[in-house]
Amino acid sequence: MEIARVLAVDEIDLSHSSFWLRPLEEREGAFATLRAERPVPFTAERPTPGLNLPVGPGYWSLTRHADILEASRNPELFSSAGGATSIQTLPAQFNEFFGGMINMDDPRHGAQRRIVSRGFTPRALSRLEAGVRSRADAMIDRVIEKGECDFVAELAAPLPLEIICDLMGIPESQTEMVFRNTNRILGLGDPDLVAEDQDLIAAAMRAGAELAALMKEMAEDRRERPREDLTSVLLDAGLEGGALASEDLTSFFILLVVAGNETTRNAISHGMKALCDHPDERRRWAADFEGLAATAVEEIVRWASPVIFMRRNLRRDTSMFGPAMKAGDKVVLWYASGNRDEQVFREPHRFDVGRSPNPHVGFGGPGPHFCLGANLARREIRIVFERIFARLPDLEITGPPARLESNFIHGIKRMPCAWTPGRKLGR
Repeated sequence: MEIARVLAVDEIDLSHSSFWLRPLEEREGAFATLRAERPVPFTAERPTPGLNLPVGPGYWSLTRHADILEASRNPELFSSAGGATSIQTLPAQFNEFFGGMINMDDPRHGAQRRIVSRGFTPRALSRLEAGVRSRADAMIDRVIEKGECDFVAELAAPLPLEIICDLMGIPESQTEMVFRNTNRILGLGDPDLVAEDQDLIAAAMRAGAELAALMKEMAEDRRERPREDLTSVLLDAGLEGGALASEDLTSFFILLVVAGNETTRNAISHGMKALCDHPDERRRWAADFEGLAATAVEEIVRWASPVIFMRRNLRRDTSMFGPAMKAGDKVVLWYASGNRDEQVFREPHRFDVGRSPNPHVGFGGPGPHFCLGANLARREIRIVFERIFARLPDLEITGPPARLESNFIHGIKRMPCAWTPGRKLGR
């Protein structure tokens, strides 16, 4: 990718919606300028249309990889409790309902994470492997004879959502509802997904209420009739750490289906676009799929940076990054910028399936909030591309992607693709 430095450092306004509508090359160029000239800028907040919330004074940005790592490792100074997923301060009820563990500090965060991690042990994930491959083949079977489709809707989105539904024990009849509402929650700023004149908080709460109602119904059933699914495991008071409280189970479920579905889907979508844009890298991986799978998956996550930022809140004064920051100040960790840091990544704007080392922060920085589902996401990404290479080897992206209008999720809404039609398995 050739970045475009069209903005001078004083022209870069990360709070303005117009910045996030610029071509990706210009956004990448702006972050490169910040890293070089003003790596810890202070930016005034702006009101978000549809969010009737007080506008704070502003926030500090961490754009360098090293600074993001330092803040991530230091939760005693950089708190998540005030809200991590929005620059504007959202109502506490909203943060609890949608963010769950992301918006907590220890000891509460640690206690919940220990319970939830029961479903993400190597043993638990290995049991999912055959199901992931089977789901991937079924997904391809649904489109292989057509020769074309929307890559996002039909080849990137179904697998992560179906695996999470399998993991939690959600019936297939509910997957469309789960998909629709997760899109609404993470696409609040996008007019394709939420009407421009809607109250965004109310729209999100309505979407969340549908998901919460499903979880309440499932929890009542599993308390009476436990099954071999994560919902039953999280409600088992006999296991170490006890059971999740009902409200914590609901917020975890919403976090899992929103974060686990949306981020993996976008990594797969960006990964396919990158492989088509860099055919030499695609041929290189196809020639040695297993040998390069581990590094290719990490490069896809770095390249995609599906979560653009997370926010922290200072517990006390500090000057550790240069400027004098005060207790209570907001600090935004720009993962998308850290993953292009020239001081860490050789030729950071080049897609390289063999890149090693690759200390990206696509799953968050090190520390207590590193993504719990990272290994599940890695398995899903690897298997999707294994099956695409095997069954749709000449798939190409045939038009420009429609990008999500968001400063939080680096999303692709639609992306046409085509291939030589093939046959379903077993035919």
